[in-house]
Amino acid sequence: MRTPSLPATPIAFVRAIVAAYGRYGVDASNALRQARITPRQLQEPRARITAAQFEALSAYAMQELDDEALGWFSRRLPWGSYGLLCRASVTAPSLGVALRRWCRHHRLLSDDVLLHLDETGDAATLWLEERRAPADPVRELCLVTLLRYVHGFASWAIDSRIALREARFAFAEPAHADMYPLMFPCPVSFGASATGMRFDARYLALPLVRDEAATRAMLQRALPLTVRPYRRDRLLVNRVRELLRADASATADSLAAGLAMSVRTLHRQLAGDGTALQALKDEARQAQAMGLLRQSDRPLKQVSAAAGFRNEKSFARAFRQWTGMAPGEWRRQARR
Repeated sequence: MRTPSLPATPIAFVRAIVAAYGRYGVDASNALRQARITPRQLQEPRARITAAQFEALSAYAMQELDDEALGWFSRRLPWGSYGLLCRASVTAPSLGVALRRWCRHHRLLSDDVLLHLDETGDAATLWLEERRAPADPVRELCLVTLLRYVHGFASWAIDSRIALREARFAFAEPAHADMYPLMFPCPVSFGASATGMRFDARYLALPLVRDEAATRAMLQRALPLTVRPYRRDRLLVNRVRELLRADASATADSLAAGLAMSVRTLHRQLAGDGTALQALKDEARQAQAMGLLRQSDRPLKQVSAAAGFRNEKSFARAFRQWTGMAPGEWRRQARR
């Protein structure tokens, strides 16, 4: 994963903030100097700035203009508006309740763009309904930031990275589309009917772990939640188990790639959750082997291969460690 200190924020987002200054008839020079953004960078279509620069620019602009929406909506959102959303949501018993509160209370701030949370099967989708679409050049920044506000707050509130399955945007693919996987590490598409993000619905059941004191501290510098990735994933163990159920022989490299993280990060986060990849692989292999032994007549050699073992001998040795029996003996007893 690319470090947040590298220049990855497109200059188009800076221009959107400069446009907000123009809307209010205020000179943006002080804000640009505060973020160390030069006039030359502003004129370069492919220029990038760092997350820290964008954080500094956004914070300065929101306070100087007294508008946390930076001109996105038909009315100003005074400084502190999103802090109220955080405080209203953080007392919820679960993430699902918190996000529904967020969607409902956001309507009190603006009805230009409404937020919705839907559940379908094992997936949850948070999407945006544009009732009065923000005008260019601020529309892209508005829609992207609204999603990142919610994603950042939700991840912080449950103390977990929320892995996204998909992010869709209701505008044409921009020239800086290559930056989107850094902001939304998941499959990204453009030209959708509505802007939104989809994730595992099980996150909604997780309890919130932050209190009022933590919220006050977070709000002192809330913007990093929207520009820097949250690393820990409280559903990581479940997600690894699912991948291993689909392929018990999956390697650390293939699992890490499927989870959009490095192998080192995978091992570190599993250790933080009190387990190890090898233990999860053994668990998956045991479950697969037992299922095949109980429900099929496949030879032990085939069962061994399906459970991810290199040969029948290593399978028999592992199976005896799990159960105290040889695979054939266990099969006979399980079918009695």
